[in-house]
Amino acid sequence: MNYLAVLVSGRGTNLQAIIDAIDEGILPDTQVSVVVSNRKDAYALRRAEAHGIPTIYHPLLPYKKAGRSRREYDEDLAKKLAQYPVDLVVLAGWMHILSSSFLRHYANRVINIHPALPGAFPGTHAIERAYEAFKRGEIDRTGVMVHYVPDEGVDCGPVIIQREVPIYPQDSLEDLEERIHRVEHEIYIQAIAQVLGVKLRPRRS
Repeated sequence: MNYLAVLVSGRGTNLQAIIDAIDEGILPDTQVSVVVSNRKDAYALRRAEAHGIPTIYHPLLPYKKAGRSRREYDEDLAKKLAQYPVDLVVLAGWMHILSSSFLRHYANRVINIHPALPGAFPGTHAIERAYEAFKRGEIDRTGVMVHYVPDEGVDCGPVIIQREVPIYPQDSLEDLEERIHRVEHEIYIQAIAQVLGVKLRPRRS
């Protein structure tokens, strides 16, 4: 059995896609052992709880108020995860840059998804920035990538999977967001399977 720790900050749609792929037998021999959020009101926590998955709430604010560093925060996060079996750490909308204090515990075992192609629109609001670039005539497509997180660089680790996503003249921002999210949900499952060496099974009819 392969065990995933999924780190989230928001709605958790990619988390839900992972849970569904496991429940439907598409991603075999895999289990989410724990879901971590830095936000107490993240809907992703409710998704996890609905499936009986243990959750951890690990906020940064108490560290800031106490004058403690991000590295201390990350070290404590690693200690909390050590209580669970973890073969792969999956960042699914985790809105913190992880430092070496965490990453050293999971070398080559942390992956992230980013709604842009390699080298394009790193950081937050990537879909909005791509849409604005399209409106300016600078690009005619964007994409999604899944990559390793070896260090503190932002959306620049070695790419596991990438896929282009077209932008059409009639697209609203919401249209583009929906198309990108559909691709995210597909290729994150593919990337997890690839990294773990698991063969995906066909979707049941």
